[in-house]
Amino acid sequence: MLPPGVAIAMLRRMQNSHLSRRHFLKSTAVASAPFILPSGILSAEVKPNDKISVGFIGMGKQNGGLMNRFMGAKEAICVAVSDCDTTRRESARDKANARQKNKDCKAYEDFRELIARKDIDAVCIATPDHWHAIQTIAALDSGKDVYCEKPLTHNVHESVEVMKAVKRNKRVLQTGSMQRSSRGFRVACELVRNGVIGEVKRTAVNIGGPGRPCDLKTEKDEPGLDWNMWIGPGPMRGYSSVLSPRGVHGHFPHWRNYKEYGGGMVCDWGAHMIDIIQWGLNKDSSGPVATIPAKDPKAMKGAQLVYEGGIHMMHGAGLGSSFYGTDGRVECHRGRLGLWLGDKHVAGNQGGEKVNLNQELDRIEAEYLKDAKVKLYDSNNHVGDFLNSMQSRKKPITNEIVGARTSIACHLLNQTYYNQEAIAWNPQKNTFAKGGDPKWLTRNYRGEWKV
Repeated sequence: MLPPGVAIAMLRRMQNSHLSRRHFLKSTAVASAPFILPSGILSAEVKPNDKISVGFIGMGKQNGGLMNRFMGAKEAICVAVSDCDTTRRESARDKANARQKNKDCKAYEDFRELIARKDIDAVCIATPDHWHAIQTIAALDSGKDVYCEKPLTHNVHESVEVMKAVKRNKRVLQTGSMQRSSRGFRVACELVRNGVIGEVKRTAVNIGGPGRPCDLKTEKDEPGLDWNMWIGPGPMRGYSSVLSPRGVHGHFPHWRNYKEYGGGMVCDWGAHMIDIIQWGLNKDSSGPVATIPAKDPKAMKGAQLVYEGGIHMMHGAGLGSSFYGTDGRVECHRGRLGLWLGDKHVAGNQGGEKVNLNQELDRIEAEYLKDAKVKLYDSNNHVGDFLNSMQSRKKPITNEIVGARTSIACHLLNQTYYNQEAIAWNPQKNTFAKGGDPKWLTRNYRGEWKV
């Protein structure tokens, strides 16, 4: 592991030493800004030695899948992996080298060593939530583009700082809220944005509850795991295989349930479903203006976000992401979408009928969106969209503003549960307008780690 001072010095030196492909990507931002390359064009034109070099931080189940997606794109190559667990780190390195039929992928225990490499164009971060902002900002400050899993941050303060870091470094950031690259969710939001269901009066998301305090029993240490590094900025406690499973595993660990390291399902699935609500309401650059606690102080659902115009979002109701208007409603989830006009189900596969969703989406676009004035960002490949944006230097579909604003909405909802207090929020100043406590906006960072 690099000493903190050495690592920081390396990162700073890098900012003035990009004479390779990354310098080209950065210097061509203005020239290439007017267009986005169509999907697939890079594969045909990028030479082997011009491939986008990607490093991966956090080699659990999620980044294992993402690494496969990146390596499946002909324009990208995996050159480095990092994990504080030896088994996962070395397994990921060996898989990358086997697939790429070389020995070019290197493995690092300390993510700062990966970030310090001058030949890496982008990093893909899929660590526990409490690490996201620290690693994202470090990568951005080193001149790299970033794909970071959702939720983008662990608190409101981090959301603000990530947005600042993207802006000052002029980098590209994609948040891993992949639902925006799904046709069903885009069509659902276009129905809402084009007034097909009339004026939206209320919304709902059906996701799990807020984070809870971590009370897990301490277990025998896992050999080859740097537990101090896993904890990082979070509060120190003994090892638990619930937080960091032993060895290579095929499931999503439950650190996400605990507020010290995640944000419960409010953040985990909220970063998907609340994100779709904000897309449908056209609130990507603002977000909620208030919160309302659940009636029962012990309830795990029933709290609400309030958006400008008095539109409420109820937590724990509807199907996935649901919109209720004066003339009907739209409900959408993964693989499921329904359109009702009045009380009649008129389209989609959510009305009890066994129909093909893609065929229904074709019909919805032909019948209900034929003359649509609002056409939303159309992406059918989340990783490909990020790679395209690296070339065009245009913002991807779930850019830092989208990711940070969705995260803020999730954090405010969690704080409403944690403190049972209504909040009035100023999204322009990213601070409380009424109620709340400034300490809710950040956390106590352990040791050398801070944002």
